[in-house]
Amino acid sequence: MKIDISNVYPFLDESKVTQAIEETKSSLNTVLHRSGAGSDFLGWLDIPQRDDFSLGGYSLDTIREVAEEILDKNATLVCIGIGGSYLGHKMAIEALKPYTDRILFAGQNISAEHLQHILDVIEEREEVYLNPISKSGTTTEPGIAFRVLRKWLENRYGAEEAGKRIIATTDASKGALRELADARGLRTFPVPDSVGGRYSVLTPVGLFPIAAAGIDIVRVLEGARAAVKPCTKADQDNPALEYAALRAALLQHGKAIEILSTFNPRLRYFAEWWKQLTGESEGKEGTGLFPASAVFSTDLHSLGQWIQEGARNIFETFLIVEHSDQHVTLESAEENADNLNYLAGKTFDEINRKAYEGTAQAHTDGEVPNLTVSIDRITEHSLGELIFFFEMTVAITGYRIGVNPFNQPGVEAYKTNMFRLLGKPGV
Repeated sequence: MKIDISNVYPFLDESKVTQAIEETKSSLNTVLHRSGAGSDFLGWLDIPQRDDFSLGGYSLDTIREVAEEILDKNATLVCIGIGGSYLGHKMAIEALKPYTDRILFAGQNISAEHLQHILDVIEEREEVYLNPISKSGTTTEPGIAFRVLRKWLENRYGAEEAGKRIIATTDASKGALRELADARGLRTFPVPDSVGGRYSVLTPVGLFPIAAAGIDIVRVLEGARAAVKPCTKADQDNPALEYAALRAALLQHGKAIEILSTFNPRLRYFAEWWKQLTGESEGKEGTGLFPASAVFSTDLHSLGQWIQEGARNIFETFLIVEHSDQHVTLESAEENADNLNYLAGKTFDEINRKAYEGTAQAHTDGEVPNLTVSIDRITEHSLGELIFFFEMTVAITGYRIGVNPFNQPGVEAYKTNMFRLLGKPGV
């Protein structure tokens, strides 16, 4: 993984960048010394550094054994969760197994059409498992989806066999889902107490669905481990420190919106995961960057106009993949009716690269500061690196702008109103 900040210098000179990094070192130390608000939720920092990559009473071997059971049966796994209980593994599977149809997702919305689609799909599948993911078991969206899907599973297989096909990821000792799991004898994986939802992708919350998709979770964790040393150094060569410092400095200079832009559609859900990570961690107490995303070159024909010439309260982070595993070369056409023969002999990778370079220059000329985070290829290892890098960056940025990056008090506001309108007892 590499980071290029050269297109920030037209807007922040080198002395301001150096100053911003120096001023942000104390925020890095707050993370590393666990001395800030919410520091009891820094368990995600430990996972890549443990010999067995475990935290809170689980083993990778057990996760892989259950995942292999599902893979051996060519079964469909329906993951039921929302927020951090959905976006992390959705992101990883879309990046590494983008065309799999064996991992389905429910409970991330309250759409009858979506749930009925899931029911229609699994009706045609011979082998079906459910993976409800909820620390409490009472979150409305996944809770009502699980109730419907569990009834379907019991009708299909009978209560006893259905119980063997439900793997619950939940609190180790308490909560409605834990009580149900204990009462029915369900297999379970724990949600570690020291890891909040949006940081939980490298816990069983994300690892089990990722493994069930046929992805090597050890290589993902090894990638995260490789990012630990560079992202925890207390010097200017720390990419997470550098990025966090620039984000905070640009916010101070009126750049209130950060757009994460990628030229690879496999990273669409990486941006969705990043938006939750950033929005819930930093957006509080009247401050924080607003996270937005774009998938280019598609969105250059929609959002591109606004990014180029709209309000100048934005900056951009490009997430770039240098090489693809597929090689498609444009051939020459004798008639050249489309006037594209000048591209003959070039691969799509080469063309995509020039699209990125041209966009970065155009947006710089359009007074949009931008920086680039790049990986060579989308692999388990590089994805693990990116996950840890962005988690560190957001944690550091949160402390730098003066907020607790590990709570989310604003999330409860809509729930209280929804419960009142639905007539929930006691609300």
